[in-house]
Amino acid sequence: MLLIDRETVRRLYPMELAVDVMTEAMRRYSAGLTDQPLRTILRPASDDGLLGTMPGHVSGDDLAGFGLKAMVLKPGNPARGLDLHIGVVMVFRPDTGEPLALMDAGAVTEIRTAAVSAVATDTFAAAGAGDLAILGSGVQARGHLEALRTVRALRRVRVWSRTPEHAEAYRQWAEAEFGLRVETAPTPAAAVRGADIVCTTTASREPLLDAGDISAGAHVNAVGASFVDHRELSSAAVAGARLFVDSRESALAESGDLRRPLEEGLVTHGHILAELGEVLLGKHPGRTDAGEITLYKSLGLGVQDVMSGYAIARAAEEQRLGLSFSLD
Repeated sequence: MLLIDRETVRRLYPMELAVDVMTEAMRRYSAGLTDQPLRTILRPASDDGLLGTMPGHVSGDDLAGFGLKAMVLKPGNPARGLDLHIGVVMVFRPDTGEPLALMDAGAVTEIRTAAVSAVATDTFAAAGAGDLAILGSGVQARGHLEALRTVRALRRVRVWSRTPEHAEAYRQWAEAEFGLRVETAPTPAAAVRGADIVCTTTASREPLLDAGDISAGAHVNAVGASFVDHRELSSAAVAGARLFVDSRESALAESGDLRRPLEEGLVTHGHILAELGEVLLGKHPGRTDAGEITLYKSLGLGVQDVMSGYAIARAAEEQRLGLSFSLD
């Protein structure tokens, strides 16, 4: 069994590879080649954290088998200098079921989430889109800048954060890491004004953007609000966009961004036009007009973690990286 730490995960799973793996993962999910329940969230009354588990099985010729992700969310971690989410991804040998690899889930989640947004952007954004706005300045905000650079030539980038110092740190990081000039914005609306690609990567419980804030023709990746009591977009903003999701089942059960306009009667279940995988499989055309606003609601799926886990484990074996040990 391989034990793979965070830095080794990042070394083994470059964003270009992750985009390819996630493209296939979304195809397999919508083709019915995966078995996975909705994620289980345990919120004990005696603890301020939660445990989320996402098991699954993936079929196919490659990167297939059983796997799971277990993540603990501890609100106090950022103040301790730790990630908000801590956990592991584990995959098993397809033939025998023996544990194959155990790896840092934070790095896997950071990379695969941003990679899926890159796939969605490449699929839905208008041709020539390259004016990017990012709401948030944390792990996912950084991952999304790295990912979107692989699918679009970015001509302008703006970032907004609740804490101006964090936005400034993000600006300095982007310049040092990629040589990109990033502008800091005072408000979410100012950040997205005129942008044709928008990524929301916050943990907001209240909407940050209204319908009038988003420019015609823009594509929005709504990533951060991953619980029913979190929202990044107003009901009107969701109702006014052509909505695509990673999973119908997950979006209807877990997305506060979608459930609120459903409860308010602004949209019906039919507002979900297709899953990303269905568009990749040619079952839906996706964007049909340069002026329409497309919205991809991302919640994260077990298939993304399982296939990422197998890709990382295979690369670790090929490159002889990771710590090998026996459970016997």
